[in-house]
Amino acid sequence: MNKVAVFGNAGGGKSTLSKRLAEITGLPMVALDLLKYKPGGKEVPYEEYKVAHDQLLQQDQWIIDGYGSLDTVWERLEAADTLIYMDMPVLQHYWWVTKRFLKGFLVPPANWPENSPLLKGTLNSYYTVWLCNKKLTPKYREYVHKAKGSKQVYHLQSPKHVKEFYKAIELKLAK
Repeated sequence: MNKVAVFGNAGGGKSTLSKRLAEITGLPMVALDLLKYKPGGKEVPYEEYKVAHDQLLQQDQWIIDGYGSLDTVWERLEAADTLIYMDMPVLQHYWWVTKRFLKGFLVPPANWPENSPLLKGTLNSYYTVWLCNKKLTPKYREYVHKAKGSKQVYHLQSPKHVKEFYKAIELKLAK
């Protein structure tokens, strides 16, 4: 486990899992939203994001959290030796987006660019949950099924699976 891609639908717990995994393993973590967006939430130019993403993939170790763009997600999944697919029930994603919004009034969401608009980001996340569920989720599921032959794959489908994943990684590293 040196190059870990954490991916899935919006509000699926990717950032929380990535942070915890970085703490457990000592691997450096990068949140793609911090590469793709400037403070205030405006996107960086695509070319700038792509260069940063490509440089990131060249590093020997990483945990990359997030989506980025359609082309870079597939590049990242190919470069990774470990895939962690957060595939919660769609209502769980909507609940966690809502929870992030409500908590955001007290504490800015983790790995969001500084001063990003909470309401706009939340509404965008609601749309993304629906769109990803329709378009990307079937492709992600097919990809992780095929990747099991060549990569370490964790297909996490419930909060219980996430807890079991943490325990399994801690046990593996303790050996």
